[in-house]
Amino acid sequence: MRTGYGGSATMSRRVGGTAATAGRLNGVLQSGRAPDGSALRDAALASGNDVNVVLDAIVEAASPADGTQDRESSRHAVRDALTDLLARFPDADLLALTDAQREFVIERYAALDVYGRFCLDLKRTIMEKAPDPATALRRLRQVREFISQQVAAAFRTVRERGAPATTANVARLTAQALRETLSVFEEYTT
Repeated sequence: MRTGYGGSATMSRRVGGTAATAGRLNGVLQSGRAPDGSALRDAALASGNDVNVVLDAIVEAASPADGTQDRESSRHAVRDALTDLLARFPDADLLALTDAQREFVIERYAALDVYGRFCLDLKRTIMEKAPDPATALRRLRQVREFISQQVAAAFRTVRERGAPATTANVARLTAQALRETLSVFEEYTT
């Protein structure tokens, strides 16, 4: 933690972006509106209801492009979370999600974004330290599964307490998942 992320303050700032994006994503999925107030349904109707246009509009509203690696990772995580939602709930209306569907997207996004940030920082090291490419890929798959399980467990705990998935809760949960992942998989990077 201290050497790889420059201490907990640096890591908190990094995952703070995940929390902020999760908050925006939650707002977009609840309201069906981009932060500028425009209705996402208008974009869908103008494009003939093309699901990719709707997905792109949600991604842009939740995580506007800024050219950084962190933001691009975040944008991929939003898109992948929405794609996973459609795989699990094929009849989901992206512009009128149920609470359970919206929570699924937020949780999935947080897990994917934490994994993406982990890979931005440590994937190359894991690949170099592994004895062969197959081992490296297996280790990355283990990290991804572990992060998904940690984030899911943290979100379950929050829901059991009756606490909403607020920006502050998401920040705390993602920081906790990343800390736990780093401690468990430290041997892969040394």
